[in-house]
Amino acid sequence: MIELASQPTPIQSLYVWYSENKLYVNRRYQRKLVWTLEEKQKLIESILKKYPVPAILIAEREEAAGTYEIIDGLQRLHAIMSFIEMAFPTIEGKYFGLQHFPTAQSRANDKAFITPENTEPSLSAKEVGTILDYTLAVSVMRNVTEAEVNDVFDRINTYGHRLSDQERRQAGIQNEFSTMIRQLACTLRGDASTDILLLNSMPSISIDLPMTKHGYKVQADEVFWVKQGILRTTDLRDSMDEQCIADIAACIVQGKTIERSKDALDRLYTTDTPESTQLLEALKLYGSEKFAAEFKFCIDEILEVCEEGTPKKLRDVIFKKKTSNAFPSVFAILLMSFHELIVKEEKKIANYANIKDALVDMDQRIETNRRATSPEERRKNINTIKGLIGSFFVEDNTQKIYGNHAITDIESIIRRSEFELADYELKQGLLPLTDNREINTEMTKKVINTICAIANNGPNRIGKLIIGVTDKDSDANKIKELDKIEPRVIGNRSIVGVTREARSLQISTEDYFSIWKNAIRKSGLSEPLKNSVMSNIDYHSYYGLGIIVITIQPQKELSYVDNHVYWRIGNETQRADAVKDIATLARRF
Repeated sequence: MIELASQPTPIQSLYVWYSENKLYVNRRYQRKLVWTLEEKQKLIESILKKYPVPAILIAEREEAAGTYEIIDGLQRLHAIMSFIEMAFPTIEGKYFGLQHFPTAQSRANDKAFITPENTEPSLSAKEVGTILDYTLAVSVMRNVTEAEVNDVFDRINTYGHRLSDQERRQAGIQNEFSTMIRQLACTLRGDASTDILLLNSMPSISIDLPMTKHGYKVQADEVFWVKQGILRTTDLRDSMDEQCIADIAACIVQGKTIERSKDALDRLYTTDTPESTQLLEALKLYGSEKFAAEFKFCIDEILEVCEEGTPKKLRDVIFKKKTSNAFPSVFAILLMSFHELIVKEEKKIANYANIKDALVDMDQRIETNRRATSPEERRKNINTIKGLIGSFFVEDNTQKIYGNHAITDIESIIRRSEFELADYELKQGLLPLTDNREINTEMTKKVINTICAIANNGPNRIGKLIIGVTDKDSDANKIKELDKIEPRVIGNRSIVGVTREARSLQISTEDYFSIWKNAIRKSGLSEPLKNSVMSNIDYHSYYGLGIIVITIQPQKELSYVDNHVYWRIGNETQRADAVKDIATLARRF
């Protein structure tokens, strides 16, 4: 039976929980950080004035007593914690006075967070004391099931309609469809992560809008939806990307176009409605992984069309007349047209340039008025687009749609590598960045040791190692000079690719790929890790640059390289020589 305990808690104690990694967020129902700077500042002002602040609701986690999952109050808690850690000033321009709070000052000294260069003026000791002593009304749920947590969250966010329509849909139900939509949306946005993560990790998977710089890792104008002009930056905040994916998925999985409307989507997300039951039955037969792979492959092909010749945004291809309007409904029709040609009719693109030309002024050739939301009109629009581009496809059922990384997968992995350091590693390539362009055998050894180390993270951890990416600006600039290529920047990483190295070695990309595979095959990696890695190494052309992705699947036992054990400490690979360290790693399995 649920126990609900009232636990009035001073902010100082909550900050200690935060700094000790006791506050968690569940992404299955929680939205991203969305508060504006003004909203954060008004909260701090209320606390300084000792005004009442809404209660916080948390649930004690079954996995670890004394740790808590935030049910209600995510935005408030993060605003308070980030203010203490100097992320923004008060309305009057005053920063938190770190010197008056040793716990936070110590974390700053340890580089747990970055302080601004100029932190003056700052709050007085008395004002800092007011904040730290302020008692928040905290309610703790214990002995609570996952279903009960979902129900509580749904009820809380029904009152007052504080979430967007799509956020309420996704939070209100947990099933295979909602999970697929959430995971696919995260991949496309570049904010994929584990379902459960620490409150202090939320900035890493939250979106910074151009006009509201919070220091979050995901830049809205770099996200696929905004970069191609399909959605506005504010649409991302309201999860319009998830809504667009849900609409497309419902049509493709069920094999029929549905009405594009709020009511139609609401019915799909409402338990036990005929529409929801039918969709889940169809998805069970279709397969969520199969749909996700097809969806991302079609997006890859659309991006290749946009990159053909002079690169253009999708919006600038489709709309001959310059516009800044979002076009999710038109995009949905376009993607479904590509899907029918590529997947249902088993065809591949024969001429990207001709398709690009055929899509010019597409908005003038299809219905875009209010009637265009009906299933019948959407079907007509799909047929029109297929008529425009269909002749530039040829029959071919050999395309590798499934089991390979898509462009969006690669970019998501690269972004994820910035904050999940232990599970991800990036390498620029085989060749030294000098005039002597000979293979550096030490690099393959380092990669093999890192594969072992990532495998030793634990039995439930999956890792990725990407070759053709650097996180150093100096390396990217040197590669531009040596290999005469233009890197593509994703977050703080530069994709330099490996095609340049194959060209320098005067071999094919296939032969270059074989160098890596042979190095792993002949290495001292223990079994079954070696076989697993050999089955999960993938090459992607990635806009002609070439990327190698090595996936390290979860292992059931400790892994070795030539009888040595390696492990990850942050983003570094080290050999575990001490017996106690090896014993610690062994206990993970």
